[in-house]
Amino acid sequence: MDLDERLASVTSRIEDAVREAGRDPDELTTVVVTKFHPASLVRELHQLGIRDFGESRHQEAQQKSIELAGLDLRWHFVGQLQSKKARQAAEYASVIHSLDRESVVDSLGASAAALQGFVQLNLTDDPGRGGVSQEGLEPLVERILGSGNLELLGVMAVAPVGEEPRAAFARVLAASERVRAMAPTARFISAGMSGDFREAIMEGATHLRIGSAITGNRPAAG
Repeated sequence: MDLDERLASVTSRIEDAVREAGRDPDELTTVVVTKFHPASLVRELHQLGIRDFGESRHQEAQQKSIELAGLDLRWHFVGQLQSKKARQAAEYASVIHSLDRESVVDSLGASAAALQGFVQLNLTDDPGRGGVSQEGLEPLVERILGSGNLELLGVMAVAPVGEEPRAAFARVLAASERVRAMAPTARFISAGMSGDFREAIMEGATHLRIGSAITGNRPAAG
């Protein structure tokens, strides 16, 4: 299947899920994750109408943003971000999906750029996974709200391997309600990837992070 056919297929499946959920399709943003893929693929997707792109490795994202600076792209950083790289990421990214600890929040909040971000929730019991714990959610949200140039959009999470995705995303929706109690405008949910975006849509996801279902299999890491 060619790139345009994969994109059309995913778009159709998203539309089907939106109708099933009784939601407005305008509520959703599809972020195409292009990790490991060349800048040429981003150009092709741009020609197909895509404007939101996700990257999870800082050096790769930085290089692509420079190479593709002439295009009207909106870069989303969707991976774990080191505190010492945060301000550099702020130079090209418009949205950070992985606000998971105070040091990253403080670095981004002090950057010159106005940024939007999602607080990342860890849905597992493994503290080594990305994201803040359920207990740490409100304190980190407070930190973000007082951070200066960071605008909190909402909550982000990844469904744990081995757990039924919709049940996991129901917990994200519950966390979103907690966040909105503190920041009513932070109503967005970044959830759902290639294998589980339907379930995410059913539980209120607004930002889908879809890679291989659209881009095809990723090349080996360089």
